[in-house]
Amino acid sequence: MMDFFKDTIWFIPCYTLIGGIVALLWSPGIIRQTGSRPAGYVNLLMTSLAFLHSVIALYQIWDIPPQDIRFVWLQAADLTISFDIRVSAVSVGALVLITGLNVLSQLYAVGYLEMDWSWARFFALMGFFEAGMGGLALCNSLFFSYVYLEILTLGTYLLVGFWFAQPLVVSGARDAFWTKRVGDILLLMSVIALYPLSKTWNYTDLGIWAKTADINPTIITVLCFGLIAGPLAKCAQIPLQLWLDEAMEGPLPASILRNSIVVATGAYVLIQLQPVLELSPIASETVLVIGSVTAVLASLIAIAQVDLKRILSYTVSAYMGLVFIAVGTDHPQTALLLIVVYAIAMALLYTSMGAIILNSITQDVTQLGGLWSRRPFCGIGLLVGMVALTSMPPFGGFWILSRLAVEVSFPLMVIIALVNGLTAFSLMRVFCLVFLEEAKQMSMRSPEVLWPMIIPMMILMGYALHLPLIFDQFNLITLNLNTGITLAIFTIIGIISSAVIYTRKSSDSIINLVPQSIQKLFANDLYIQDIYKVTIIALVNSTAKVASWCDKYIVDGVVNLVGITTLFGGQTLKYSTSGQSQLYIFSILLGLVFVALIFGLSV
Repeated sequence: MMDFFKDTIWFIPCYTLIGGIVALLWSPGIIRQTGSRPAGYVNLLMTSLAFLHSVIALYQIWDIPPQDIRFVWLQAADLTISFDIRVSAVSVGALVLITGLNVLSQLYAVGYLEMDWSWARFFALMGFFEAGMGGLALCNSLFFSYVYLEILTLGTYLLVGFWFAQPLVVSGARDAFWTKRVGDILLLMSVIALYPLSKTWNYTDLGIWAKTADINPTIITVLCFGLIAGPLAKCAQIPLQLWLDEAMEGPLPASILRNSIVVATGAYVLIQLQPVLELSPIASETVLVIGSVTAVLASLIAIAQVDLKRILSYTVSAYMGLVFIAVGTDHPQTALLLIVVYAIAMALLYTSMGAIILNSITQDVTQLGGLWSRRPFCGIGLLVGMVALTSMPPFGGFWILSRLAVEVSFPLMVIIALVNGLTAFSLMRVFCLVFLEEAKQMSMRSPEVLWPMIIPMMILMGYALHLPLIFDQFNLITLNLNTGITLAIFTIIGIISSAVIYTRKSSDSIINLVPQSIQKLFANDLYIQDIYKVTIIALVNSTAKVASWCDKYIVDGVVNLVGITTLFGGQTLKYSTSGQSQLYIFSILLGLVFVALIFGLSV
């Protein structure tokens, strides 16, 4: 009986897909008597079943070698497209993480969307979202991984645009969709181009092929650049990071799931493509450079922001940069462990800060303050999330970041330590401004949130605090004492310096020591959006104007000329159609004379 859970692992993504379809029954116009709330409870039940199935299956297959399941979907000539599933401790562990966080996100949504009328649509989309992530976790095919990434892109667009009556929501959904399109188009081109070379899209077979592949370095480098482009956009790495903070205009429970798990799906695909990327040293170096630059710059940008959502969004980009560093240095297991630490800590940060955003008039951290006495749970959640994400002993981030720092070169270790300290500084800054300062007008009335929002926060705190014990249980952590102490020192310096600056009444004078131009540079996202306007957007607008002119004056001109000529000819010919045979004979004779004259003159 217990083997049932192990043998049906492939069905786990279907739980929430079924729940999402059933939830649509409570959409307006179908079931009206009960309202839309049962849709949330049905989907929450199905997600809980998926989580229980994942946990039991993980226990059963932990010590079993990976198993491959293949269903041939299409076979024509030399093309074979198969639906490949890989059942392993990594893939099923990813399912446990995805389903567990989705349960907490949906429970959080019960309180967050208490007064919202469109529960059916929201919970159906959340089920659709999890089904896509679950399928991607089990997928062992690059082709279908691309399909699942497209499903997640569509889910992101629909969830960000959930409150579609608001202009900022519409623009945020549109920008998120089109930004990802840039990476997805390049990824699709590379996926198609890879098949004639490797004759397979199966990740395992790609790894075997890559060991003996003999390809032109230029071709494989261009191909790898395309494979990197998709994850680059999904993980919000510079210069395609702008969509992430705009996507925060959607419901915050969806942002919890998106910013903790969905942004990491691109890195998950990149990890599985590691053998192919190793064929091009330039591509691997590019991943490393992108991750390093994004980690440092995004950390600095986060410090310069005053909007709570934007601070967390750039923290997401910075940590994904560290994951890119792990991938670029060929340490896939460390990258996976970083994703686990990051997902739990970031989900905790979003649940605690989402509660502040819900019951506050503003999300500007400079206008909040004095909430420690009113919102202790949220304050504790922020602190635990901060120490879990950074290298503060003995929490999860300390062990995994120390492991990464040992595995890379000294310059990269300096970058990891710097980003770690900057992240600690940024999150401590948020804590000081929101919880420790005197209460301001915007935060005078900020009651604690409903219990469905507190319970997920408490559960995530427990997991964040006990994550090192879980890692130790499976022998996943090691420690280099010197490196660990160095990272911990950077973390402590970041926390203490931030607390000293932002708990003093003269903090403005300290901040003014930084040149105003530098502050504006990072506060305005390095002016990347303005650069886009004067380059890419200007080029697209100019091209559109030229195309419009050609369409109006050349294409339409030719068509209108033909129409006018036909009209004029018809009007002229109607005078020669009198019905008299002698007139027709006369016209024929004139034509013959005219032809004869032409041939005579030519001779």
